[in-house]
Amino acid sequence: MEQISYRFAKEGDEEKVLYFIKELASYEKMLEEVVATEELLREWLFEKQKAEVLFAMKDGEEIGFALFFHNFSTFLGRAGIYLEDLYVKPEYRGCGYGKALLKELACIALERGCGRLEWWCLDWNQPSIDFYIAMGAEPMKDWTVYRLAGEALERLGRGGQARSGRDGSILPSPR
Repeated sequence: MEQISYRFAKEGDEEKVLYFIKELASYEKMLEEVVATEELLREWLFEKQKAEVLFAMKDGEEIGFALFFHNFSTFLGRAGIYLEDLYVKPEYRGCGYGKALLKELACIALERGCGRLEWWCLDWNQPSIDFYIAMGAEPMKDWTVYRLAGEALERLGRGGQARSGRDGSILPSPR
């Protein structure tokens, strides 16, 4: 593997981030599900700072990315890093760049005092599963992922009382 460097995405990188998101979605046969836009990414990544993007760089070019954010483990009593997306351009795969990117994320997790680094992987993606297991990752058994989105989220969320922030103030319920 040749020299690799890293840089965090900054405002103005929305087009690059969206490119990698769409490339990953295409690989996962889910491109039609991508509704993210550069504007949404600017808002959520840079204005609201709800996630971070780390680019893997080779010769000044972004060859891969990792999009991640902090979660929290009540059992550990501290934060972890949840890796939402990891993608390396096809022409750079098999050269150690994916492993290097995960290693850098593990380094960030340790530097920040996090207790774990975790992610999901599609059941059919055997090359990635093999890659993760070879690095020492363990599949979580006895756990099923649940998700509320779209209409189901709207139905459940209507009529509730949301807290506006850390100050604990209650927002009026939309009715």
